[in-house]
Amino acid sequence: MTLKGKVAVITGSTSGIGLATARVLAQNGADIMLHGLMSQQDGEALASELASEFGVKVCFDDADMRDPAATKALLERTVAKLGSVDILVNNAGIQHTETVDNFPEQKWHDIIAINLSAAFFTTQKALPVMKKKGWGRIVNIASVHGLVGSVKKSAYCAAKHGIVGLTKVTALENADQGITVNAICPGWVNTPILQAQVDDMAASKGIDKETAKRALVTTKQPLPEMMEPSQIGELILFLCSDAARSITGASLPIDGAWTAQ
Repeated sequence: MTLKGKVAVITGSTSGIGLATARVLAQNGADIMLHGLMSQQDGEALASELASEFGVKVCFDDADMRDPAATKALLERTVAKLGSVDILVNNAGIQHTETVDNFPEQKWHDIIAINLSAAFFTTQKALPVMKKKGWGRIVNIASVHGLVGSVKKSAYCAAKHGIVGLTKVTALENADQGITVNAICPGWVNTPILQAQVDDMAASKGIDKETAKRALVTTKQPLPEMMEPSQIGELILFLCSDAARSITGASLPIDGAWTAQ
């Protein structure tokens, strides 16, 4: 398929799942608005690298996703610079683990703001643009924690369950507009954040990192391997295709059978 002529906004796309998705969509012809926590200089350098590699337009924005005004402005700048918003991938997210009774108040507010509220505000700004064109794809990166709970992840689980609910409502409201809205619910993904957990387990148990990785993964999912971020990018690419035009309002696990148990 080709996404030539389409513009994709991917929040949290300077590393991990977001960057892998940006690369997959750019490889298939989409112009890209990168977003993330790095300096403007570094962000523009990354944008230039992708533009040269894939022959598409790529811009960078460092909007603070805790701020609704900045979040909305990200979408406005995308339209101003790239001419449209056809694909929106709400991927930006943070994590903090602690028991409910000891959870820091500011961490709660930040996680809800970045992981949930920001997706609402980007969606709110993208929908009118998509409705005018009669075509749009919104993909929210939820988590298995949008479907099940885990201890010490109250804010994260609350936000990701909220993303699943937001996905359903947005899909229902726009089902006749040529716009699909879906959530992807990944399990263990091979990202720097999870690598830190692997390193900690290896050090604490005195085992090698591959053994630690397998042990960590199989605490939750039967498939004894982490998925690569690019696999999520490929699923998003499929959701952007005409073959997926009837898939909307879905929460799609890609979790090694974690939630099948």
